[in-house]
Amino acid sequence: MSAQPNVSPAGGVQLLNTPGRPAGYDRPVRFADPARNAAYWARIERIVDAAPPLSNEQRAAIRAAFHQPAAAAKEAA
Repeated sequence: MSAQPNVSPAGGVQLLNTPGRPAGYDRPVRFADPARNAAYWARIERIVDAAPPLSNEQRAAIRAAFHQPAAAAKEAA
């Protein structure tokens, strides 16, 4: 399979310098020390930025894993 990766996030909106990330989101506080917390999130950002974009097949597999049709949810209730 040689599908082209889809580099724009859901909704087709491309944010500048932060592909796939919402602008101005709040992060949970992982550590009480602000310097350690900032270093932790900087490390996470470097890891995420180094990762290759997902292919369309990978996106479809992830969406399928979490998709729950409304009709099935109503029948189960």
